[in-house]
Amino acid sequence: MRKLIFLFITLLSFGMNGYAGNIKLVAEAPDAVAVGDQFRITYTVNSQNVKGFRASSMKGLDVLAGPYESRMTSSQYVNGRGSTVSSITYTYTVMASKQGTFSIAPASAIVDGNSVSSNALRIRVLPADKARSTSSRGAGNARPKADAKISSQDLFIVGSVSKTNVYEQEALLLTYKIYTLVDLRGFDNVKLPDFKGFQSQEVDLPQTKQFTLERFRGKNYHSTVYRQFVLFPQKTGKLNIDAARFDALIAKAVHSDDPFDAFFNGGGNVQEVRKTVLTPQITVNVNSLPGGKPANFSGGVGELAILSSINSKDVKTNDAITIKLVISGVGNLKLIDTPKIEFPKDFEVYDPKVSNKFSITKNGLSGSKVIEYLAIPRFAGDYKIPAVSFSYFDSRSHSFKTIKTQEYTIKVAKGAGNASQVIANFTNKEDLKVLGQDIRYIKTNAVSLSQKGHFFFASWLYYMLYILPACIFVALVIVYRKKAVENANVARVRTKKANKVATKRMKIAGKLLAENKKELFYDEVLKALWGYISDKLSIPVSKLTKDTVDAELSNYGVQEDLIKEFLSVLDQCEYARYAPGDANAAMDNIYSSAIQLVSKMESIIKH
Repeated sequence: MRKLIFLFITLLSFGMNGYAGNIKLVAEAPDAVAVGDQFRITYTVNSQNVKGFRASSMKGLDVLAGPYESRMTSSQYVNGRGSTVSSITYTYTVMASKQGTFSIAPASAIVDGNSVSSNALRIRVLPADKARSTSSRGAGNARPKADAKISSQDLFIVGSVSKTNVYEQEALLLTYKIYTLVDLRGFDNVKLPDFKGFQSQEVDLPQTKQFTLERFRGKNYHSTVYRQFVLFPQKTGKLNIDAARFDALIAKAVHSDDPFDAFFNGGGNVQEVRKTVLTPQITVNVNSLPGGKPANFSGGVGELAILSSINSKDVKTNDAITIKLVISGVGNLKLIDTPKIEFPKDFEVYDPKVSNKFSITKNGLSGSKVIEYLAIPRFAGDYKIPAVSFSYFDSRSHSFKTIKTQEYTIKVAKGAGNASQVIANFTNKEDLKVLGQDIRYIKTNAVSLSQKGHFFFASWLYYMLYILPACIFVALVIVYRKKAVENANVARVRTKKANKVATKRMKIAGKLLAENKKELFYDEVLKALWGYISDKLSIPVSKLTKDTVDAELSNYGVQEDLIKEFLSVLDQCEYARYAPGDANAAMDNIYSSAIQLVSKMESIIKH
């Protein structure tokens, strides 16, 4: 009996610990704001049984209001299984009154009898601009006035390299960063330089760009890293990276003196304009590698290492031996010459099998290059396979280094051996497909012939073949011109296609759900929801925040409960990405909720 009681208590404690592990208190705030900006700090806990919530001191910031408490509960039934998601959000309205970087310690709360803590916050407060916008979307920015020409100070792109003085084959990072004061919608054409004299590889960046407030050239700009490339110079001297061209699409407010326009539209309209942005040319000084280059120099530049291994040192004649070389580190791994192993003359040697296992990083290629040599000893005896010498240029010490692998002694005994299976797996032999017949029979059936005197020319079918294509051509021209007029309004096209784009992304999310790819699934759902709101409400991604979404949806007459549910699904996606527990049930619930939300929004928001 005591054992049963002890077992029950143990299981109960494990269950409570597991449940407590699912509870999260998440703090959110902007990364950067300007002096005088009002913004929100929110604390969200995924439970409603909360007692003793306590936020940390916000020293250096002025708390204008709060905390406001809001509750959200939603229930889902998927495949006959019901689940309920609930949360409480505590919101503070705060104003930054002085410049600096402010840290806010984690908040704490008692949830279901367990103590939980939030993440800490770090907020940068930038100096205020002299000319401030009254628009809530552009808080902290000096924005161009309506009808004003968009200047090179309102939108520009900076191209920069991590180093301007490098050695040949030494990696450098090229970054294109956007700085904007205008409502940037995107780019309809981007022309990058051809990187003459360099080998280039692009760094993978998130498709959804997150803009942050940054102080640059005495102004506060919304900025984001747009593209990054790792470049490997292939020759010495002064190499130029030509200017890049970006054709930007910008939403611009246009003032109207028309009294009817003033009455119905407030005296202004928004139209989409184009602006071409060019980046300055960049010059990189590439130095040749210093003297004293080793004879066996591999062409490698970076921070590298080499290791070797062998499958067996005691074999029989005709048995296969595999020696594996692994070159690892960071550098120009893709351009390194394959090291050679000096096998004894009595060995039959196959061409090496090379596999690359590296990824692109800001410092170059990181990972390993694996070279496998296969050899077959044909005679008995003791053999030595000498060490492999590997020389490269160390980019940190700016000097050549030579490293070696170990030497191997192979004992080959007389025997039949069997290397056929190993060779078959090592060499990628191509399968051949043989036709069942190489001679085709001649057809013996008679060919139908037309009677003499019957002509196709001037017949009704002859004229129809002329008239019908002409009618089709005229119809296509009318449809094309109609579509061209509709597509001229890019914002309207994006609004009309918002539901279609969101549906397409949700289909991709459904496939990821079936494959149980958790993080990719939540990323795709977030892209679908954020992208739908951006397209439907014509809000650029750089200005898209939860506060903006809340305000804009209210303006379009969306019910408060539906808005809270939409923001809740966004929060659930962010929490569930790393939360333990029943991942499949959570993914099913979020998938169903997202589809229903888009459907409800589509029926309410009309343009």
